[in-house]
Amino acid sequence: MPAEAVREAEAAKIPGLPARLAAANIIGDIVQGGHRLDECFAPNAVPSRLSGLDARDVSLTRSIVTVAVRRLGLIRHALAELLEKGLPRQAARLEFSLIAAAAQILFLDAADHAAVDLAVRAARLEPKTAGFSGLVNGVLRNLARRRQEFLDVAASGEYDAPPWLAQRWRKHYGEDAGRAIAAMHMLEPPLDVSVKDDPEGWAERLDGVVLPTGSVRLRSHAPISELPGYEDGEWWVQDAAAALPARLLAPKPDERVLDMCAAPGGKTAQMALARAQVVALDRSAERLKLLAANLARLQLHAEVAVGDAAAYQAQPFDAILIDAPCSATGTIRRHPDVPWTKKPGDIETLASLQTKLLNRAALLTRAGGRIVYCTCSLEPEEGEQQIAAFLRRNPDFRRMPIDPSEGVPEAFINRDGDLRTLPHYWPNEDPRLAGIDGFFAARLLRSA
Repeated sequence: MPAEAVREAEAAKIPGLPARLAAANIIGDIVQGGHRLDECFAPNAVPSRLSGLDARDVSLTRSIVTVAVRRLGLIRHALAELLEKGLPRQAARLEFSLIAAAAQILFLDAADHAAVDLAVRAARLEPKTAGFSGLVNGVLRNLARRRQEFLDVAASGEYDAPPWLAQRWRKHYGEDAGRAIAAMHMLEPPLDVSVKDDPEGWAERLDGVVLPTGSVRLRSHAPISELPGYEDGEWWVQDAAAALPARLLAPKPDERVLDMCAAPGGKTAQMALARAQVVALDRSAERLKLLAANLARLQLHAEVAVGDAAAYQAQPFDAILIDAPCSATGTIRRHPDVPWTKKPGDIETLASLQTKLLNRAALLTRAGGRIVYCTCSLEPEEGEQQIAAFLRRNPDFRRMPIDPSEGVPEAFINRDGDLRTLPHYWPNEDPRLAGIDGFFAARLLRSA
């Protein structure tokens, strides 16, 4: 039997250890390999770290990984304080096991002795780290003893975001807003749904509240598929900010509408519900399968097309929605891996792609037609600056400013009349009801 298989067999005999090993490996895949957290837990994940785990262990693994990545800045600070000489070079992957254990000790309800013991056992299983089990034991016991000290540091917010991102937010939005954005990302995200009709009635049935924009925000985090109305296709999961761009496009019955980067399909569903003739375009056939399944559950129809939106050719459309690929820094609360898988250079690369999508949309919009461009990014290069450059290149387009009478809170509308939400908007004493994804959207009209 291969040595790795022997180690896995030994680990399986110790309750809780397989989940901790899986968590450490996935943290490494995210931080070192740049994998997305959601992809690591997908059934077809490569590499798969969840083989042989039962549902309870998978849930535990996900809890550890999510908290570890959300709090990575603070955890790394704490470990650096405790590892005076740093990690041994030949045992670099030991960091991920320490991060997983530290997440449990500082932020989860695990017993200290259990978290320490399992981390020590994990170290002993690997030949490269077996000699450092005493180091693991000492570091984690000291962490448990100094827990409150590090939790006080966490409360300061100093390590809530990587420095390069924190500096960008403070520069663009001001010192206070920059800190508020980073602090909001430390909270578990709310669960919002878009309903076909009767938001007040569904808020009551789903134990939620109707937000000012018409979305329903749920208080509970029960399994989605078990909630009333899911199987009947009465609603779909969609952050309140993500629901706004399709509403701003305001498709009319029988209008030809292109959803340029459509998967997973929340905006497509909104436009199909308005009885527009929607073409849902995406380059990923796999993601379009999910979109088609969602539309089938919702009993809505759209034409599904696989293709590169930047090179797509068709007859001109009445309206086009561009939900462009972006750095996704507005969704960090929902996707805590984003700060650790993105780099500053990614913003420039993505902005170049967004420019291509806007240029293609301009060619595909009929005279008198309109475009709504949006990104779930906090970075001006992917929002405000992108639209300013587009309008300079395309004098036959002009901005259609958003008005609060359209159901958009005035605080969400910037001085140019575009949509700009920030994660700390909509404060609430109950964290489950507070905040919104960071989003930008602009509406553009082509001359008749």
